[in-house]
Amino acid sequence: MATAEFPIDTGPASVGGAASVAGAAGRYRWVICGLLFAATAINYVDRQMIGLLKPNISGEFGWDENAYADIVFWFQAAYAIGYISFGSIVDRLGARVGYSVAFVIWTLGHTLCGFAGSTLQFAAARAVLGLGESGNFPAGIKAVSEWFPARERAFATGLFNAGANIGAVITPLIVPAITLAFGWRMAFIVTGVASLVWLVAWIAIYRRPREQPRVSAAELAYIESDPADPAQKIAWTRLLGYRETWAYALGKFLIDPIWWLFLFWTPDFLSKAYHLDLKSFGPPLVVIYLISDFGSIAGGWSSSKLMKRGWSANRARKTTMLVCAFLVMPIFFAQYVANLWAAVAIVGLATAAHQAFSANLYTIPSDMFPRKAVGSVVGIGGMVGAIGGMGMAKFTGYILQTTGSYTLIFAVAGSVYLIAVGVIHLLSPRLARVDAL
Repeated sequence: MATAEFPIDTGPASVGGAASVAGAAGRYRWVICGLLFAATAINYVDRQMIGLLKPNISGEFGWDENAYADIVFWFQAAYAIGYISFGSIVDRLGARVGYSVAFVIWTLGHTLCGFAGSTLQFAAARAVLGLGESGNFPAGIKAVSEWFPARERAFATGLFNAGANIGAVITPLIVPAITLAFGWRMAFIVTGVASLVWLVAWIAIYRRPREQPRVSAAELAYIESDPADPAQKIAWTRLLGYRETWAYALGKFLIDPIWWLFLFWTPDFLSKAYHLDLKSFGPPLVVIYLISDFGSIAGGWSSSKLMKRGWSANRARKTTMLVCAFLVMPIFFAQYVANLWAAVAIVGLATAAHQAFSANLYTIPSDMFPRKAVGSVVGIGGMVGAIGGMGMAKFTGYILQTTGSYTLIFAVAGSVYLIAVGVIHLLSPRLARVDAL
């Protein structure tokens, strides 16, 4: 397939040319982004269901706040182990096979939740789910790095990451109906079996750009317009010696636990503060995650737009993340608002800011590392983030069990994003490429 050279977008003079080249090149890469979006939506339906069904499952198994936190803890422990493993697996096998393996594992774990006869069995099934779900983002980021040039990656990442919020929107719309009609166990089984449609589509459609005949020569040249990366594989243990790896990983350690908090405890917060139940959770959660969806797309779009205007990746990413850090801070006041919808707006703003921050953070590995290392760096960061989430789960369970209040929990949630920006900047002041690899 013939190729052509396109200039890297380095300043305002190239904006018009870059936009026209992108438009003329073709759009098949966005089909791939759509598949990543759908998989991420399924991923979040599966992981969020426990938060929505907490009262039903807790009543059957007799969980208190600490027991529920332990279930979340073991999910995240498996997620941490799987994240570092799948980062390496995806780099070795490629996005197509690596994503397929992850999807099969997590769908199996999710479906087995419906057959659990005890707390131990349920925890084991959730651990299998966590192990498989950990492959979603390493594979997704890998696919984006294969299918998109640097100038579009943040936007593409923001788009597929927005699937998390769509999954969180779908969950309160479909799961209560299935649960009220057939019970909570059938909710796990039905959603697990239905999601297998995506696996068929992924295997049928996904190839690397040069292996996909539906990609035009112009689009292939546009996708490959960045400088070539070295061909050798890079061990993830070698990556631990780079400050740039830790800039990403510690950013994940600080912010990922807050997203887990929103995902697993928002229904509980709404239940305790505003007396909502399985029948009434739907509209507030839908609004929160629709706002989050906007944040995910806006976060990736904003830094990509700034780069097209001539900003460096360093300045564009960090400026966007700093703005997001300030937007999370009002979460502290959500617990003091008497009106349900005012609280929903505050929580929605915080989750949207998180997603915008996260879309840019996820793009940093591809800014700094060659494509062969991206999956492994994302895996390291995901593992470290999940370890942070394990600590946050135990902390949240303990605070709620002993005080029944979200005051200290929301204080932590509102402050860590500013710390994360500072840590990232300290460890990687310029987001410079790691040329030694």
